[in-house]
Amino acid sequence: MSALRLTLVRHATLHVAMGDTRILIDPMLGPAGSQPPIPETENQVPNPLVELPIPAASLVAGLTAAIVTHLHPDHLDQEGAAALKGGVPVLCQEREAPALTRAGLKAVPLTEPTDLGGVRVTPTSGRHGHGAIAREMGPVLGVVLAAEGLPTVYVAGDTVWCEEVAQAIEAHAPDVIVVNAGAPAFVGTEPITMNAADVVSVAEAAPEAVVIPVHMEAVNHCAEPREAVRAAAEAAGVGDRVHVPADGQTLGLSADPA
Repeated sequence: MSALRLTLVRHATLHVAMGDTRILIDPMLGPAGSQPPIPETENQVPNPLVELPIPAASLVAGLTAAIVTHLHPDHLDQEGAAALKGGVPVLCQEREAPALTRAGLKAVPLTEPTDLGGVRVTPTSGRHGHGAIAREMGPVLGVVLAAEGLPTVYVAGDTVWCEEVAQAIEAHAPDVIVVNAGAPAFVGTEPITMNAADVVSVAEAAPEAVVIPVHMEAVNHCAEPREAVRAAAEAAGVGDRVHVPADGQTLGLSADPA
């Protein structure tokens, strides 16, 4: 069995196993239809659009820590917060730590590289959209997960393709890059996370890395489906390195994932 196992649960919710370390990222764990639609977006239907494919209890069993990149409800919902109560460290943005503490979670601001059971977690930044909407959406937290003898994983978080992402790729030379795709937007705005062209740009900037687009087909304002990302990657000649998982799918990755 591979020592690195990355599971797309649903949307941006990931379970990462690196050796004996277990990390849950952005737990949106509620049932289908348990949240209202994202305001000021097209396709006004309740979220999530699909059911949770893995029981929440199994996702939090044996966790080393969780990471909450930001407090938008499609990254931490009521069910996700409830599942993290009980002392599991929750790494987060410094500005959001007080809110998580008030919710009964063990908030740990991630402001510098931090060790989690032999996995070094380094914060990164990005841009949650373009222009004024990015400033309104607030700061971006991504993470680089590195451990001796294992592939380095860069989880970019809610960001478009931008200079900050390019810098993180150059600085950390990740073997695996997880990007939030789906081209979600508000009415009249550009996408606030990556679209298919952005995913291709990431793959071209990291020619030795496997790119894993997630954040698709689960929330009402994510307009671009998985097939559009696959098609764009194939057309650009990077389809062999862009792996688009299904909800609930686990990828086992070696130190030479390509």
